[in-house]
Amino acid sequence: MKYILVIALLFSQNSFGQDINKSDKKILKGLKKSINYLADDKLEGRRTGSHGEKLAYEYIERAFKKAGLQTLTAENNYIQAFDVNDGREIGPGNTFVLNKEIYRLNDDYFPFPFSANVSNLSFSTGDIAYYNLPQIKEQNKNNPHFDSSDNLLTFSKNAALEGKKLVLVEDAFTNKLSFDSKDKTVSLTIPVLYLVPHQYKETKVPIRVTALPTSSASVSVIEKKRIGHNVIGYINNNAANTIILGAHYDHLGYGEDHNSLYAGATPMIHNGADDNASGTAALIEMGKWLKKSDYKKYNYLLVSFSGEELGLFGSKYFTDHAGLDLKTVNYMINMDMVGRLNDSTHGLNIGGYGTSPAWGTIIHKTDNYFKLNLDSSGTGPSDHTSFYRKDIPVLFFFTGSHKDYHKPTDDADKINYYGELAVIHYIQNIIAQTDKIDKLVFTKTREAAAGKNTFKVSLGIMPDYTFSETGVRVDGVSDNRPAQKAGIKTGDVLLQLGDHKFTDVQSYMDALNKFNKGESTKVRLKRGTEELVLPITF
Repeated sequence: MKYILVIALLFSQNSFGQDINKSDKKILKGLKKSINYLADDKLEGRRTGSHGEKLAYEYIERAFKKAGLQTLTAENNYIQAFDVNDGREIGPGNTFVLNKEIYRLNDDYFPFPFSANVSNLSFSTGDIAYYNLPQIKEQNKNNPHFDSSDNLLTFSKNAALEGKKLVLVEDAFTNKLSFDSKDKTVSLTIPVLYLVPHQYKETKVPIRVTALPTSSASVSVIEKKRIGHNVIGYINNNAANTIILGAHYDHLGYGEDHNSLYAGATPMIHNGADDNASGTAALIEMGKWLKKSDYKKYNYLLVSFSGEELGLFGSKYFTDHAGLDLKTVNYMINMDMVGRLNDSTHGLNIGGYGTSPAWGTIIHKTDNYFKLNLDSSGTGPSDHTSFYRKDIPVLFFFTGSHKDYHKPTDDADKINYYGELAVIHYIQNIIAQTDKIDKLVFTKTREAAAGKNTFKVSLGIMPDYTFSETGVRVDGVSDNRPAQKAGIKTGDVLLQLGDHKFTDVQSYMDALNKFNKGESTKVRLKRGTEELVLPITF
């Protein structure tokens, strides 16, 4: 096959540049251009809704236009905007008057994100429930399962049931809290207000007042939104069915959304060269190739998603507002982190193998170059999940995690461009084969984790997704997380958490979800030929 010949040519010598053809040189040049631009500091990490995201989607739009891709809809627009629920923020009109004293918002008090919204609520001393945070923490200092947030919620719910009109949280002896915009707790039926500690500097005495009729509160906590943008390019071959190729282009910005594994105190740009400038660059090159190719049995739709890092927002929105009948979609290919192929192992993870019987005839479990790790599940922590949930066959390409994952060190100079070129050729070969056959049949598979941040607890490890033996091999350990504190090291193979054994990443994730924050258990692992059991606390 052409694909095998290309791989042999690419990797037959150490000096790649002398052996590749003119077409591949153009692809390499395009990959480097796109990744270097998208992962440049001036884009500030391409956080969804940011100016850096705008620079990125404008670059992708220009690339699609230059390649000759059309718009899908009659509006002649390559950009598809969508809302992202960004948590909550303090709205207008907040006031708090206690015993004639006017409290200043943020300086003296603020509402918790789960506070009820009220307007000119009058109250007296019997209407107030006081929550003394330092005292309750002291009472529970030896309780490993104590969570002050959960405790306050329970207290506030009980106060509402008792007929109280509001909760005042006193915090005389601890550091000042701040409004948590990411808190998505369901709103309560009464307001909960935090009193800033500076009020207690002199007396250290909690507020207990006989509230006069002039005591009142107005509370406004509103939904906070930002706008994300998908980029859509279309190759219309006047076919009955369409193949979709996708890759997300958003990343973490400075880590504002708390999805970074960077442990430093100084905010830093997360350039996301592998995650996922690599997949975006591959998508652009695939668009150029498909536009010039002779594969006309299907139309081709290329979608560059934003909002993936926040929970697949862009792909979810697209599949609900696609602009075409999803029943006419043949399959979807997703490229997420395809830029760090290991030159020693050549490990390539392909998810979605079980979503159509056709994949078993097109993709062989052994390959002349790649060491394939095939995962049957149609779901996983990337955008193909949104398409699988619409009963569309999918494939998910991923060259593996690494120590720079979700850190500021994921930079363009670490990309394996020749490895990415090999992945592109592999995908091109799949498209060439499906051009010869009819629309694929969809089959349901087992469920895998649908997001990157769906777990109650985390060990703080990076699994090696290309590891094909029993257990989960640790590809990296994050600083100051439970795994590091327990003594887990890179290269260890995890086998069991507490009573829960696991054989692969998916069953490991299932085991992880059995535990809650603050719980302790034991982890069984192999280190070389030695088997160890280590205590660990989440």
